Amino acid sequence: MTLNIRIIAPDRTVWDANAQEVILPSSTGQLGILKGHIPLLTAIDIGVMRVRIDKEWQPIILLGGFAEVKDNNITILVNGAEEISNIDINTAQANLEEATKFLEEAQTDKDKIEAAQNLRKARAKIQAANVLNS
Repeated sequence: MTLNIRIIAPDRTVWDANAQEVILPSSTGQLGILKGHIPLLTAIDIGVMRVRIDKEWQPIILLGGFAEVKDNNITILVNGAEEISNIDINTAQANLEEATKFLEEAQTDKDKIEAAQNLRKARAKIQAANVLNS
């Protein structure tokens, strides 16, 4: 028996598949889910969700939301998500440096919030690249 994972963004269903294990980027840290997990509702942070299908790990970048675990079904409602099949680590590193610089130079509260979110997204892409390359 496996877990059924469904990721739903405002504009589409991003993922609907079965897996053996899921690691979620919850607001309190990484949260591992295996079959038979107790019912759970948790906030999802910007970060990388890792899904194990057979022996392969697939990273998916989640942009915040909520996850419900119940009866071996995981439903994840997110603000946005990005499936990753390959990432150029050099581009990801350049984006991280640019996001860091933008945060340092931000003047208004709005700019600071936007810059912090962009920095977290850039870090998630680096983390996803590490999952793919391991």
